[in-house]
Amino acid sequence: MNLKFEYNKTSLQNLNRQLKIRQRALPTLKNKESALRMEVKNARKEAGRLKEEIKGVLDQQGEGVRIWTEYDRSLVKVSSVKLKYRKIAGVRIPEPDEVLFEERPYNIFSTPKWYTAGTELLKRLIRMEAEQRLMEQKVETLEYARKKTTQKVNLYEKVQIPAYENAIMKIKRYLEDEENLAKASQKIVKKRQQKEMEAQL
Repeated sequence: MNLKFEYNKTSLQNLNRQLKIRQRALPTLKNKESALRMEVKNARKEAGRLKEEIKGVLDQQGEGVRIWTEYDRSLVKVSSVKLKYRKIAGVRIPEPDEVLFEERPYNIFSTPKWYTAGTELLKRLIRMEAEQRLMEQKVETLEYARKKTTQKVNLYEKVQIPAYENAIMKIKRYLEDEENLAKASQKIVKKRQQKEMEAQL
């Protein structure tokens, strides 16, 4: 990192201020990174669980899946999926709140008996599918936020903080050298003046 600075006290103060900001932010960023890492792990586990649950419900139907070809799919439609939002480590995540359905009435006497139970099962599967998709979206969002946070941690820890510390050290050395030179030249001038005064006496 090419840090631009001047060899003076004002530049030293600015660099110290910037360094302190980064040093104070680093532990918070590290905590955020580890929290996001845990959330990603939990969300992946939950997405897998939901996938298995859907598979389990479908497997439970077994041979009954064939009768779904008789089911009139226009009877149930998703009208909307209401979401609620939650913040996880500063990242806004959508979660399913409610899935609303549009149901077309049907004659229970002219349709197979299993239609009512089938409709409820279909609604349950749709809710589970919506939840699983949102969980996968949650994993992607959290993973992206975690990567960005990791990049920032690495930038601060491995690039910016060392660059600021190096620049501060250079300015301090320069200012110390200037001060030492000024003192040395004052001593030389003082000795000269003393010699001249002694010579005049």
